Amino acid sequence: MTQRTWPNVTIIRHPVVQERLTWARDKRTGVEQFRRLVGQIARLMAFEITRDYPTNAVCVETPLGPCDGVAMTRGLTLVPILRAGLGMVEGILQLLPSARVGHLGIYRDHDTLKPVTYYNKMPPDIARTDVIVIDPMLATAGSLTAAIDLIKKTGANSIKVLCLVAAPEGIERLIAAHPDVAVFTAAVDEKLNEKGYIVPGLGDAGDRLFGTT
Repeated sequence: MTQRTWPNVTIIRHPVVQERLTWARDKRTGVEQFRRLVGQIARLMAFEITRDYPTNAVCVETPLGPCDGVAMTRGLTLVPILRAGLGMVEGILQLLPSARVGHLGIYRDHDTLKPVTYYNKMPPDIARTDVIVIDPMLATAGSLTAAIDLIKKTGANSIKVLCLVAAPEGIERLIAAHPDVAVFTAAVDEKLNEKGYIVPGLGDAGDRLFGTT
């Protein structure tokens, strides 16, 4: 069966990403290894998500003489959705150490499945930067949609989403609310179950990252 595609959704199929995602999905993978895998996957995916970032020409002096090179022209802000998004930040910062980090605390009410915001702290100049919103799971998209709503209120208009696994229902909801936001994921899974969890997914990413299962 051919998997459905969306014009603003990129599935990163690199074999190293896919192998590590397979290990992360395995229910036998413990907290330490799961945490390490999530960071590795996020770092690898960050190469793809920053592929088209603008640069300026610069010249540096090597020990043997001048050399033409490039420098990124805009700042970058990472916005993990607490708490699970924190597990992806360190891996990306290893690749992009100058990025700033905002924080959004949004949880999904288990009864209504609606997002509830309890914390919002952003860099004051976030509107002048590119923004990557980070959450391991794009499930119902309630939290991600609410997060992008809040970020757009700052004036930011260059926003991308980075997740490990997405559900078709969540993608549909997100792109309906924010068709200008590109989504990067390592996998689009089959569906959501009756509790709003991705199937087959990888379980509750926050619980698996922080050992709270």
